[in-house]
Amino acid sequence: MSGKKNVGRGSMLVLVLLAVGFFFATYNFMTMLMNYKASSDGNPAADVYSTDPIVGMPRKSKFVGKSKGKFHVVVTATDAPYSQWQCRVMYYWYKKYRDAPGSDMGGYTRVLHSGKEDSLMKEIPTFVVDPLPDGLDRGYIVLNRPWAFVQWLEKATIEEEYILMGEPDHIFVNPLPNLAHGNYPAGFPFFYIKPADNEKIIRKYYPAGMGPITNVDPIGNSPAIITKSLLMKIAPTWMNVSLRMKNDKETDEAFGWVQEMYAYAVASALHGVQHILRKDFMLQPPWDTEIGKKFILHYTYGCDYNMKGELTYGKIGEWRFDKRSHLNGPPPRNLSLPPPGVPESVVRLVKMVNEASANIPGWDTL
Repeated sequence: MSGKKNVGRGSMLVLVLLAVGFFFATYNFMTMLMNYKASSDGNPAADVYSTDPIVGMPRKSKFVGKSKGKFHVVVTATDAPYSQWQCRVMYYWYKKYRDAPGSDMGGYTRVLHSGKEDSLMKEIPTFVVDPLPDGLDRGYIVLNRPWAFVQWLEKATIEEEYILMGEPDHIFVNPLPNLAHGNYPAGFPFFYIKPADNEKIIRKYYPAGMGPITNVDPIGNSPAIITKSLLMKIAPTWMNVSLRMKNDKETDEAFGWVQEMYAYAVASALHGVQHILRKDFMLQPPWDTEIGKKFILHYTYGCDYNMKGELTYGKIGEWRFDKRSHLNGPPPRNLSLPPPGVPESVVRLVKMVNEASANIPGWDTL
């Protein structure tokens, strides 16, 4: 499916007015990660990982049965080669697991917020939407994500009742069932999304009168499985909160690259929506070393090792896989496997990228 719907003049005017005073501030995510790593024995997820895969559940949701409906997989993307090759890998593994036993995956859409068609239209089901007006994102391209969802939800025909929000650097590693429970969506608890530690800032957008700070989940929008009707209510608020956060100097400096994630969590709370927190929803190499029964592999972090199989994070390794090494085009076919001793999750990641690149026609011709 492909489509293109122009933004109404009224909506565009609102966006332009919201743009006044916006500016971009840099954010040192690496510093945050390394500081947290030092306090978590090398595992950033240590504080939320336990034996039970469900680390948080809204009180009323325990009385609601498991959702049986299929979900539509959707990923927002740009037409940059860096985004394109990741989308191709994700779509390849979606097709491999879509009809596997235990999977509730339905259709798939890449929401392309570049405003025009690209070379993958025939390969991946794509819906084209408009980007934010020039300069509005101030270099923070992720601000296009909530705006893309607002347009897609308004204009597209979506058959499934539920939606899985994913990202280009997600790979399915097991069949994914519908983890939501009725109107209670499922999300992943991120170690660096800490509403309670940032209550002073969060209260600018979620006043004390709305409820306790614990109503704001430690999540981003992705991965999450949510009903279409709930997301249609949350998405415009998510977009507006994202823009407000970018316009506020204190918030912009504190949250930086993850402010859009905080915005989704706040927007959900504003609508009275809390998520079932599933730590088995996703793993993130190199910190998560085993795949086990987890469902999505997120390769956002670089994987650097010496030839003894020892992690050298923060220092380029003798062997490495980092998606940022391939900003201008796809990685070559048949990447070298990591040395002995490297965790299963990293080995599986490289093997899955290799399988996808070996089987996708025209892999080198983006």
